[in-house]
Amino acid sequence: MSAMQRKKRTEAFLLGNEAVAEGALLAGCSFYAGYPITPSTEIMEVMARRLPHVENGVFLQMEDEIASAGAIIGASLAGRKVMTATSGPGFSLMQEQIGYACMTETPLVIVNVMRGGSSTGLPTSPGQGDVQQARWGAHGDHPIIVFSAADVRECLEMTITAFNYAEKYRTPVILLLDEITAHTREKIEIPRPGEFEVLSRLLPTMPPEWYKPYEETVRGVPPMPPIGTGYRFHVTGLTHDPLGFPTSRPDEVKAVTERMFRKIDRFFHDIQIVDHDQTEDADTLVIAYGSVARSARLAVRQAREAGVKAGLLSLKTLFPFPRPHVEKLLRTCKLVLVPEMNMGQISREVKRVNCGITTIRTINRVDGQIITPSQILKEIA
Repeated sequence: MSAMQRKKRTEAFLLGNEAVAEGALLAGCSFYAGYPITPSTEIMEVMARRLPHVENGVFLQMEDEIASAGAIIGASLAGRKVMTATSGPGFSLMQEQIGYACMTETPLVIVNVMRGGSSTGLPTSPGQGDVQQARWGAHGDHPIIVFSAADVRECLEMTITAFNYAEKYRTPVILLLDEITAHTREKIEIPRPGEFEVLSRLLPTMPPEWYKPYEETVRGVPPMPPIGTGYRFHVTGLTHDPLGFPTSRPDEVKAVTERMFRKIDRFFHDIQIVDHDQTEDADTLVIAYGSVARSARLAVRQAREAGVKAGLLSLKTLFPFPRPHVEKLLRTCKLVLVPEMNMGQISREVKRVNCGITTIRTINRVDGQIITPSQILKEIA
């Protein structure tokens, strides 16, 4: 990009939550339904102001989080790019709808700004306790994509990515933030349309009478027309056949379940996004995500200045867990630190793939306070 082009970009001093809303609008979101809850509410406030000025934009405040998730599922089936945002208690309420969206292969983006504690917990304090819920909260066997963001710029970028992957893989995508990232205000450049990729779902090209909404395809992702465009199809949370009608035939149940996994599993290389910071020759590795990754980045640089070969693997994709990236570094590092604002939810994944290769240590904080660079640096040294 030329200097002239860069000058034309808009600079904005945004909260992480506000950057999420900007990213959603840039990605083509035209429908938002939600219920306010701290610390995610600014996302809803921005969408309430901005969406009425977007062509065909619709903003709905719903009576609760269950209705919010249901509304975006319906709007997505009608062809809209959709989003809702919530925090821990609201995310729990949405789980049944998330399972329904997985089974019906409905593209949508759910942002969960995590706060501390179980239940209503610590509404205005940070936490990272919803990581495993994001992966396993809904019942049944299904894949799901879970992203994270460490700073305000990443909030914007990963929201665009979340929309793109929801459409590309015809699946719900969850973006996990923590209260610190959501409420940090930083100056960022807002990219102009055309400077980033925007994907839309695959539409059918066959005549309506030939269309099968859940049929096997080369990529495993069937095309999805907006309801009301002549392509009539059945949508149900029951296990269904290629036409969408309920079935209990073992061969059809097995086929639809395996295809749902295969459409994600075959593209791990595309979905698993990480950032490497000085990991090439690292003896000590820090694996972190969200705002903790920012603390870890400074700790690693201070360790390097002190002569310690430290590196950071920052996870932007939490699930599918980026195992190949982690395993490669486990084989070369003598010590791996996993700091988290929970009792150890991603560290369990790291230990699962470690298989005794190297030493894993956790740094956990659950008192509503941040993990500081000095806390991590102390463990590196």
